[in-house]
Amino acid sequence: MFNNELSMINKKAVAGFVVCSFAVIAFSCNNQPKKSGRLPFFGERQGTYMHHVKGEAKIDTVYHIIPNFKVVDQDGDTITQANLAGKVYVADFFFTSCPSICPITEANMLTVQKHFRNVDNFKLISFSIDPRHDSVGRLKRYATRLGADTRQWYFVNGDEDEVDDLAQKGFMASAQKDSAAPGGYLHSGAFMLIDKDKRVRGVYNGTDTAEVARLVHDIPVLFKEYNEDVKDEAK
Repeated sequence: MFNNELSMINKKAVAGFVVCSFAVIAFSCNNQPKKSGRLPFFGERQGTYMHHVKGEAKIDTVYHIIPNFKVVDQDGDTITQANLAGKVYVADFFFTSCPSICPITEANMLTVQKHFRNVDNFKLISFSIDPRHDSVGRLKRYATRLGADTRQWYFVNGDEDEVDDLAQKGFMASAQKDSAAPGGYLHSGAFMLIDKDKRVRGVYNGTDTAEVARLVHDIPVLFKEYNEDVKDEAK
């Protein structure tokens, strides 16, 4: 069914959404050079602080973090930052009736899950930007049809204004109502890679297989920052 949906997508519309949205994302990146073996940080620096290591003063940077949120998943359970504490995760924004990019992005999220399906400290979360229609039951049916493992991947809804605000100010993703957009919503199709400290460490075009492959590559790199080695199940 998903293959049939993909064939119906208006590719010109998809390209327009992705180009515009990723221009915004690129602007929000701090453009710092990658350190050896580390991923960059995205978003505005929040400041600096001083601490001491073995009596020596050190200055560290405080980076943008994802704010707290409260949403409900496909099983009717409340999901907050507590469910993601100590986890590396990938987030995106979608809606189940999306006629444009969502069939591509969610199929690509499924690919990411298959690569790391047995990693305990890894999660995925997809926020609906159309909570008026995306009920708990509808999210459950969508996840089942997609073949997602919902023990690892949350499909969630919440207050529409709060989710829109979380997308734009928290995850730095484009997600908002737009009567001119297919389905009535404009969204970027971006995947955001979040570290265990709630910081955005990567932004990827979820409609592009090369970008998805880059995300799959970067996930173990991020885990190594926490001295954890994860196995890519697809290799």
